[in-house]
Amino acid sequence: MTEKSTYKILKTDGNAKRAEFTTVHGTVQTPLFMNVATVAAIKGGVSTDDLHSIDTQVALSNTYHLHVRTGDEMIRKLGGLHKFMVWDRPILTDSGGFQVFSLAKLRKIKEEGVSFQSHIDGHRIFMGPEESMQIQSNLGSTIAMAFDECPSSVAERGYVEKSVARTERWLKRCQDKMNELNGMEGTVNPKQLLFGINQGAIYKDIRVENAKRISEMNLDGYAIGGLAVGETAEQMYEIIEETTPYLPKDKPTYLMGVGTPQNILEAVERGVDFFDCVYPSRNGRHGHVYTHKGKINLSNKKYELDMSPIEEGCQCPACRTYSRAYIHHLFKAKEMLGMRLAVLHNLYFYNHLMEEIRGAIEDGNYHQWKEEMIDNMKEYDREAGRI
Repeated sequence: MTEKSTYKILKTDGNAKRAEFTTVHGTVQTPLFMNVATVAAIKGGVSTDDLHSIDTQVALSNTYHLHVRTGDEMIRKLGGLHKFMVWDRPILTDSGGFQVFSLAKLRKIKEEGVSFQSHIDGHRIFMGPEESMQIQSNLGSTIAMAFDECPSSVAERGYVEKSVARTERWLKRCQDKMNELNGMEGTVNPKQLLFGINQGAIYKDIRVENAKRISEMNLDGYAIGGLAVGETAEQMYEIIEETTPYLPKDKPTYLMGVGTPQNILEAVERGVDFFDCVYPSRNGRHGHVYTHKGKINLSNKKYELDMSPIEEGCQCPACRTYSRAYIHHLFKAKEMLGMRLAVLHNLYFYNHLMEEIRGAIEDGNYHQWKEEMIDNMKEYDREAGRI
């Protein structure tokens, strides 16, 4: 373990782990969910004061998006991302590697890195391991992600093998560049951490061998990437189950971009303790809100006279004050407040679901609790006749 952070496991229950992770920007409790602030803000009119009020532990921002809009050099001049967005807790920055996947029609991959066509104005951008580390160093995030390629989960085996080998070479370059940047005078965060990323699509043997090799690099944490991009939920769970035993137990294990509450509950049981996903904010902006009985769509007519909160007993800013009927009205009237309240509720729900998960692990009954939780979350679907 480096001197930049400490990861202390407090309790295990099967493969589920309950830990504390201490960084230069504070200590967080795991398992945890990172609220996605792609361009240094949560979509839906949510401020960093709001994030404090809903017990957010970590914010996640995106290297590529901040590079092309406002610019990492500008943010460095303004004191770094924490000062810029007025957030005093940890921030994880994604490396831009996922854009290699999502901008497939606008990119060209070679050993040095990836040439992009900006999705904003079409200008050419080059990003490789060194460029990604420099951008993330300029941002000064707590945790920087290694630059990788995220191959499609259904890509041919030969392509995946070559892609993973290149990503391993890129990881070493990321590590070398970060060590250099952290040692330079004037670096925004000289204790910036580096997480490596396991890849391999749905090929279990490629995943395992990659996990073994990157585990030898003594990084600050390890992520499983390239899932929830086309494979089934069962395939995803199988890959997690096969891979996590070969990642260091004494480091954070991060499942990137996943997912639904059910996905999180299953992945925790398989050894994952860091999560992020756009679902709670994206779905909230469209009136879809999460509860312990399942997801509901507040835009539906059935809620126009419903004076109950989104979820009874919920202490989020929406449920403490407003009714389903009022939020339904706001969405129908296209008032931004409806979107804001639904996003706040969903993020609160996810953050406090993680708190419940931590409690179940501490109590030593995680599996039984998880099974009951997943069954309870199907209640609204059963009522609607969807299952």
